[in-house]
Amino acid sequence: MFSFLTTYGILFLVLVIAIIFSGIFTVQQGTIGVITMFGKYRRLASPGLNFKIPVFEKIFKRVSIQNRSVELQFQAITLDQANVNFKAMLLYAVVSQDEESIKNVAFKFIDDRSLMQALVRTIEGSIRAFVATKKQSEILGLRNEINLHVKDQIDTQLETWGYHLIDLQINDISFDDEIMKSMAKVVSSNNLKAAAENEGQALLITKTKAAEAEGNAIKISAEAEKLAAQLRGQGVALFREEVAKGIASAAKEMEDAKLDASFILFSMWTESIKHFAEAGKGNTIFLDGSIDKMQRTMHELMSVTGSEKR
Repeated sequence: MFSFLTTYGILFLVLVIAIIFSGIFTVQQGTIGVITMFGKYRRLASPGLNFKIPVFEKIFKRVSIQNRSVELQFQAITLDQANVNFKAMLLYAVVSQDEESIKNVAFKFIDDRSLMQALVRTIEGSIRAFVATKKQSEILGLRNEINLHVKDQIDTQLETWGYHLIDLQINDISFDDEIMKSMAKVVSSNNLKAAAENEGQALLITKTKAAEAEGNAIKISAEAEKLAAQLRGQGVALFREEVAKGIASAAKEMEDAKLDASFILFSMWTESIKHFAEAGKGNTIFLDGSIDKMQRTMHELMSVTGSEKR
């Protein structure tokens, strides 16, 4: 009898120890355990060694508080009915480690798959709504605006689920092949247009500068010609003045010496012939050197001077 009781006592003790040890559990770093009793939320278990009431308390879920990422690939339609293909990376995490946020994460969705489906569809819908208000030519330059729009639209919704959006990186934005080809043609034509405009501007500047240079050259040449003509005129006038002074002086001396004035004319005629010979540079000049011709020439010169005196 005693041995029977001893055997049952040992079994009972082993059972009690097993039940006690079944209440011991660990929670990994980066996760928080959610404990329920009879299906109702009871408390949270922090990382490390924990104890729960055996049989009555259950570990409902271990909630990860680490960052999570998911890749998205979907299509949207612009305001001008162009299909836009998006490839994006979504980074999100539990909004905080407080009890209310962890309860939302644990109990809002039946499983992680349902959460992921709702999260992805919500973000895709937000991006599609934004793209539907823009034209295809605007989309490529609106990455930052799309990110800001998505965060503004869904942050509040995610907080009710216990999450928040850390980052949305749009890795690729592309259009259908036909649209891409047409956009490439537009870019090419714009580049050609810009090149033509630049070439035209360069040609205009070149022509303008050339015209200005030519005008300045003509102006300088005209001013130089004007100055040269002025100087030539002054030289001729001075020459004539000196000649006149010389003739007047010679005539006065001839008159004082009571000599015939025709002698002066004869001297001028011979000086002219001498100048022709010295400065003619090989040119042939025919002069009548006969006595009759010389007398007629002297008579004509004297008649000219006589008329000027009168």
